[in-house]
Amino acid sequence: MAQGTLLYAQSGGVTAVINATASAVIAEARQRKVKVLAARNGILGALREDLIDTSKESVAAIRALAHTPGGAFGSCRYKLKSLDADRAKYERLLEVFKAHDVRWFLYNGGNDSADTALKVSRLAKAFGYPLTCIGVPKTIDNDLAVTDTCPGFGSAAKYTAVSVREAALDVAAMAETSTKVFIYEAMGRHAGWLAAAAGLAGQSPDDAPQIVLLPERAYDEAAFLAKVDAVVAKVGWCVVVASEGIHTADGRFVADAGGGTDSFGHTQLGGVAAYLAGRVKQQLGHKVHWTLPDYLQRSARHIASRTDWDQAQAAGKAAVQYALKGMNAVMPVIVRSSDAPYRWKIEPAPLERIANAEKKMPAGFLRKDGFGISERARAYLAPLIRGEAPLPYGSDGLPKYVTLKNVAVARKLPAWEG
Repeated sequence: MAQGTLLYAQSGGVTAVINATASAVIAEARQRKVKVLAARNGILGALREDLIDTSKESVAAIRALAHTPGGAFGSCRYKLKSLDADRAKYERLLEVFKAHDVRWFLYNGGNDSADTALKVSRLAKAFGYPLTCIGVPKTIDNDLAVTDTCPGFGSAAKYTAVSVREAALDVAAMAETSTKVFIYEAMGRHAGWLAAAAGLAGQSPDDAPQIVLLPERAYDEAAFLAKVDAVVAKVGWCVVVASEGIHTADGRFVADAGGGTDSFGHTQLGGVAAYLAGRVKQQLGHKVHWTLPDYLQRSARHIASRTDWDQAQAAGKAAVQYALKGMNAVMPVIVRSSDAPYRWKIEPAPLERIANAEKKMPAGFLRKDGFGISERARAYLAPLIRGEAPLPYGSDGLPKYVTLKNVAVARKLPAWEG
């Protein structure tokens, strides 16, 4: 039996399958007789010594986590700065770890979380504290470096492609006397992976979405409006999918919400679909409808991808295995060996190569006209949305999700005043 405690924490925006990763982490640790604590609301829980004893949960509850969306232990958007700027906070983390004999720290998040795990590992080494830190991949944006794809993305991509295909049938049915243009806003600040996934909804340039706007190519209003008008003239209607992060040639976000920045330093975005709808109506005179699915994109467990679900659990299981082997400052990443048939495996990658890096879509994934995805992109994306993940339903017709007890561990340190 390994000596010590494993601490697991979730960070940033949650996904439809992040709890599948948590389920796999806890199940694998239990099999190896390792106690698992979870930080309530991510890294803030660790700083506050607000820790959850997962041993109080039944086997059935942990198993049910695998099909429950959201973040079972709570998450947060809270970025630790450099070791010098936030040294007191990092030292507080080590105090909490020591107080609860935490020897393995698993941080489930994106680029910034990988950076935090890396910094904690370095501080622990400097203080001579035996701690193994593992970054666990998670993001619907698919912008994590090194990994071929990221748990959370495949399910959000499937939701996007299905939603766009279904909405397009509605628009086509009504176009004669009603809506001519429908605009769907997808998440994606600097990388357009999620908007690109909408391209899977159609097979030809005339199929919806006829226009996909991505951050990887500067937004040109004149070209966009001309394309919309041309599609309406030819097809009779037009579906547009726009990434929230599209920007003009000078770098200005089209949908800058003017709300400042969040704790990660990201500009608050929102409303690109509404903005584009206004311009189409004003300049072209077409009747327009638009939608902002927002959290629906990342919470839609009912339509999760089986590929994504499997990968989320594989990453969680591998994270525990790497931690117990002492593989410090690494992340289990997905490595693709074949597109057709689709084959993948999990391998460790150093956090130094992942932290604060950002993976954008390759230029070859964009169609030459800039308004859609190429066949290369389709070959990459298509396997990620395949398959359905099992989900139990109740007699009320709704999914049967689980709510954990989340029993707190007794605090041993003075309250954090940070």
